[in-house]
Amino acid sequence: MSSNNTFRCACPITTAIDILGDKWTLVVIKQLLTEDKNTFKELSECEEGIASNILSSRLKRLEEFKIITKEKLPHNKKTNIYHLTGKGIALTPVIIELAIWSDGHLREYHNGLASDNQIKLLKKNKEKAILNIQNSYKEKLAITLKAHDSSEY
Repeated sequence: MSSNNTFRCACPITTAIDILGDKWTLVVIKQLLTEDKNTFKELSECEEGIASNILSSRLKRLEEFKIITKEKLPHNKKTNIYHLTGKGIALTPVIIELAIWSDGHLREYHNGLASDNQIKLLKKNKEKAILNIQNSYKEKLAITLKAHDSSEY
């Protein structure tokens, strides 16, 4: 684990930003959580266009802070599969709030943003949307892990 000098100060907000606040980390978390991407290749081929060296760095950092875990595919030991841990899944409300904030404050600058209807559904019942996303991820994760017959989780 990184030492305390990884963090700028004792503020909990700044501490979270020290880990999550770069251009790519929350994008990677969003992809794992909502886009069913869980290999390096899938993550690197995202429409956001993350460079492989940056992706590798972010994955290592997320793993270091136990936000994600990594395992090898049983049938292909060269391929890593990445999964959110409970810490990572707990970031779902942050992802939802960013989507809602973006819709309300950045749509005028980016008319290609995702559908207003999707955001309206999120706004209508944030708690339900958060639980649905988290439960869906956990169900898919359980299926994936069972299929890979992993005893690490």
